Amino acid sequence: MADYVEKWGDDVESAIELALKDLKLSRDEVTYTVLEEPSKGFLGLFNKKLAKVRVEKKKAEAPVKEVKAVEKPVSEKPAKSFEKAAAAPEKTEKTERFERRNDQPKYGDRPEKRNNRNSRKPEKRFDAERPAADEDKAPKTSSLMNTKFTVAEGDAVTAASGDEPAIAFVHKIAQDMELSINADGSILDGVLYVNLSGKDVGPLIGKRGQTLDAIQYLASIVENKNREDHLRVVINAESYREKREKTLQNLARRLADKCVRNGRNVKLEPMNPYERKVIHSTLQSNPRVTTRSEGVEPNRRVIIEYVRGGRR
Repeated sequence: MADYVEKWGDDVESAIELALKDLKLSRDEVTYTVLEEPSKGFLGLFNKKLAKVRVEKKKAEAPVKEVKAVEKPVSEKPAKSFEKAAAAPEKTEKTERFERRNDQPKYGDRPEKRNNRNSRKPEKRFDAERPAADEDKAPKTSSLMNTKFTVAEGDAVTAASGDEPAIAFVHKIAQDMELSINADGSILDGVLYVNLSGKDVGPLIGKRGQTLDAIQYLASIVENKNREDHLRVVINAESYREKREKTLQNLARRLADKCVRNGRNVKLEPMNPYERKVIHSTLQSNPRVTTRSEGVEPNRRVIIEYVRGGRR
């Protein structure tokens, strides 16, 4: 059986999984090299480029020879007499001065200094910064994002008509793709919330929401083309964005545990700025790991790094 294979996939992770099946090995038993990065293409539908990886079996390390300790024979010679050493040496003037100096209490052991140190009260300026006792015992939780994707019941909203440029743009895309969908819009605090529903809403979401993100970006350009005040556009479909955010949070925690367990950094797949922000926000309170982003859009990704000893 070959020690390596090269596989294509929709993304790096799927290509690696295909290679692992061929090699019949686990993830910890191989190393991989990304030969070609995937490309999303236009709207996540056209001119997509697959990912290509090379997966190799790890080379077995040479066994370390165990070195046995050689026991030295116990000497049968009788121990030397220490009678002379036990005899008290004669005290000279120099040794007497040294003993008197050592008999003096050290600075930290002086009773007057020790009492003053224990009776010293902390300055008031630190009291305001010190948390209460109950707060010290409270468990630290991850700082999760609470992003608003749709308007809630009871919000004072302004209903957006179908003639709104962004909504008309979405209807035009669905019509050209021969999809049956409904688009309802509401305006709240300078944000146009558009909710898509219907049996054909799936193709407008795309893989991991890539198509939905592209439509939202283009709809925002169309909406603000002839406006004096900027109106932010958020497009959601069947509560997809809330589900995607929870999926990313669970993924972040699972990969952070893997990073701590193996003591090695974990590299995630390329994500858009919002999804990277979800990963950073979820793990920012985890003292065992830290996160950073590397790469250039659209291949910018999050790296989860293991912190030895934990962050303070």
